[in-house]
Amino acid sequence: MSVLQSHVADYLRLRRALGYDLEETGRLLHRFAAELDVAGVTHITTQVAVRWAIAPKVSAPSSVPATRYRAVRGFARYMAGIDPETEIPPAGLIRRPRSRRSPFIYTDEQVLVLLEQARAAIPQPLRAATMQTLIGLLAASGLRVGEALRLDRGDIDWSGGVLHIRQSKFNTSRLVPLAPSVLEALERYAQLRDRERPAAVGESFFVSLRGTRVIHECVWKTFRGLCDGAGIGAGSSVRPTIHDLRHRFAVRVLLSWYRDGVDVQPRLAWLSTYLGHRDPVSSYWYLSAAPELLAHAARLLDDTRAVTR
Repeated sequence: MSVLQSHVADYLRLRRALGYDLEETGRLLHRFAAELDVAGVTHITTQVAVRWAIAPKVSAPSSVPATRYRAVRGFARYMAGIDPETEIPPAGLIRRPRSRRSPFIYTDEQVLVLLEQARAAIPQPLRAATMQTLIGLLAASGLRVGEALRLDRGDIDWSGGVLHIRQSKFNTSRLVPLAPSVLEALERYAQLRDRERPAAVGESFFVSLRGTRVIHECVWKTFRGLCDGAGIGAGSSVRPTIHDLRHRFAVRVLLSWYRDGVDVQPRLAWLSTYLGHRDPVSSYWYLSAAPELLAHAARLLDDTRAVTR
């Protein structure tokens, strides 16, 4: 471990002791330190921070540069007390876009195509099964990708049909009920995993070919390849991501409520709790995430106006 990587570890340990989760920040800073080591850079400067923040090729508008910049700036403030040559990048130099990225809402057929693409395109049976099961779980439960990857074997209550999501975003935990078909898919994966990797390292539910916990970066890269190989998103103005499976779940739940004629407004609090949002305001965004949802909302508004006239 280099000196810079050691400082990153100390910084993250300190912040987490104060109650911060820092899952994404941790990934970014470890990557930042590794890339600076390769480049032979030993001090953080504003130029270094900006160059690293804008390095990824992303579609506009994207929050990626601002997120990377904010992570490095926080670390630079810590390093300034250790290394006098550290520059603290000024606040607001790279701003987060105000508009949220429109989600790519997968159809049922597209999800099935992704599952088949994982089976056909990934030659290693365990790795193929890991991606298939992960995609299916995200589509069926609305979990965040990080929540699924952090699952340990003891986090699944097989008899109760419930996942225990521990210390997720906003440092909260929750219970997520699953359909019997999803539990059956998880059980099939667990059996294959234990046959293929009987000496897995640790308690992770999803494992790599080496038996270790599957990492976020590998999942994103593999998923991107599956989408491209299956032609999903071709011609779309929105580039599909694995996180969009969570958006798909939320939109499908809301659509089912509208179609059933139930009062959606009070149920948004249920959806917010299930998804692990800090408050229902985050769930309101999904009401404008799909044209069909907007159409349902508009019809309900028209019906309400007609009644009150």
